[in-house]
Amino acid sequence: MSPLALLAVVLTGCSGTPDGPGEAEGRSAPASGGVGAGPGSGGGAGGGPSASVTESFRPDSARLPRTPAAARALIGRVMADTDSFGAEVVRRSPYESDPATWPVLGEDCVWQRRKPADSVLATLTRSFEVPAAAGKGPLRLAAVVTVHRTREDATWEMAESIEESMRCPTQKLREGELIGPLLAAALLGGEATQTNSEDSLSETGRYQSSELGGPHHYSWQQAQTSQFTVAVTGKGAKGRTEQEVDELVVQAQSTMLARLEAAVEKQS
Repeated sequence: MSPLALLAVVLTGCSGTPDGPGEAEGRSAPASGGVGAGPGSGGGAGGGPSASVTESFRPDSARLPRTPAAARALIGRVMADTDSFGAEVVRRSPYESDPATWPVLGEDCVWQRRKPADSVLATLTRSFEVPAAAGKGPLRLAAVVTVHRTREDATWEMAESIEESMRCPTQKLREGELIGPLLAAALLGGEATQTNSEDSLSETGRYQSSELGGPHHYSWQQAQTSQFTVAVTGKGAKGRTEQEVDELVVQAQSTMLARLEAAVEKQS
């Protein structure tokens, strides 16, 4: 099955992504195989757009990164910071992940960090939180940007995320943290209100923690445009509403997509 056909599926009872540099925010790779392992994954970066590409966004091939150094520089311009979420959000420690690793979901449905797939030029995760306040626990957030070598490699990352959802409806983020069961959906660009990326995945569900209790609301969104994927995760806590978590996730992802468009769009 092609990656775009997989992305068109709407799933129930699916998986999500944790947050924090030691966890698995990016849903980046299954334990076996790697992103870009599908047929035709060797196409050029920023290759011909599919029917799902939004007409308003036209990347300039001359502005697309083709080396790890260029990809890291672009991530620095695109990646969310505290201002991307709102005034109450602060950095968590550790703030940034090791750029030499990325999250992998094992066959046992436990997340771990491993060496990035060969298709990846660069990837980075940052962690944030809304600190605990009177009657409210800490709302934890993470953002991840991955730059692949080709657009098709990025599309396969999205497709493999769906495969992970089918394989592991409940997942262990790390010792003492679980997510599941979860509800997932996929939209191609132009479907419904999905107009700011080529493909979009979202998951909502329940998060449980030995530290923060639960179950609490869990939200994850990932979008793919050209050779890039951007994702944001939100994990609720006592006193935090679903709307509060979801709004922070959407706001940060929208900010990163707007920055990405400005960084690589064809200039008139």
